[in-house]
Amino acid sequence: MEYQDIFALKNTQEFEQKALDIFRYQFENNSVYRSFCDLLYKHPSDITTIQEIPFLPISFFKSHEVVASQKETEALFTSSGTTGSITSKHHVKDLSLYETSFQKGFTQAYGAIEEYVVLALLPSYLEREGSSLVYMVDHLIKASTHKDSGFYLDDYFALSEKLKTLDASGKKILLIGVSFALLDLIEKDSFSLHNTIVMETGGMKGKRKEMIREELHEVLSKGFGVSHIHSEYGMTELLSQAYSKGNGVFTTPPWMKVFTRDPEDPLTLLPPSKTGGLNIIDLANIYSCPFIATQDLGKIHPDGSFSILGRFDHSDIRGCNLMVL
Repeated sequence: MEYQDIFALKNTQEFEQKALDIFRYQFENNSVYRSFCDLLYKHPSDITTIQEIPFLPISFFKSHEVVASQKETEALFTSSGTTGSITSKHHVKDLSLYETSFQKGFTQAYGAIEEYVVLALLPSYLEREGSSLVYMVDHLIKASTHKDSGFYLDDYFALSEKLKTLDASGKKILLIGVSFALLDLIEKDSFSLHNTIVMETGGMKGKRKEMIREELHEVLSKGFGVSHIHSEYGMTELLSQAYSKGNGVFTTPPWMKVFTRDPEDPLTLLPPSKTGGLNIIDLANIYSCPFIATQDLGKIHPDGSFSILGRFDHSDIRGCNLMVL
């Protein structure tokens, strides 16, 4: 199936038509998703709006090979997890899709990456294989073409000195880091930054006590001397990202849309401003599954932006364990 036009969608009508086309493609080519739809008695002939499309529980990426193409797997992205835990596996059939998605998504949110020095503090991700986040940031670093762009594993002193020097010179800087590492950095030094975007990617992963987003951002804002902390929302099972420029409110690129579902009835979608489980349509995921029911809790705002409010208490999404293959 041709996919290039998903990155040229101009309005909601075009998005909905493309999503319905891809749903039919998924039904015919993704055996795991087809079985899920069959158990729900959902057939393309019955689906006329995107709200009626079934959303596959994200846990299926832990137990099944979720693919909709016979192409060779070009990359295998895996989720991080505690020792002994089952990780998600995303078989990426076309890396150019992912690259186009994160490049266009970043440009839409922040402008040309060439304008930034990209400093990355992602120690827990760099120390393992298969991180989709490291793949994305590595490409952004290379695309920035700035000699000072790069990864910093645990050399906090070098990063601190580099960050202060670059910020004082007036260069535009993107400091992107996992939450616990950014906290480590401001514990070792204090900053008063004027030209730097500080972007957290979430994740304490057992490194620190979990903090709610408001508390984390307050601590980071004070430590870096900035008014807002930015955030990136992405996951192993997706090929697109949403970004927040402050206050935890995320916006999506035109080929990605977020819904909320009723926590007690996962097949029912909620209206905006109601808290529920987040369902995501990511059209860049055409060769795995674009229709994902996540384990995140949140709410949709009237303009289509969304906020993350937490995660489900249980490891499995209630009411969605419908299929054992």
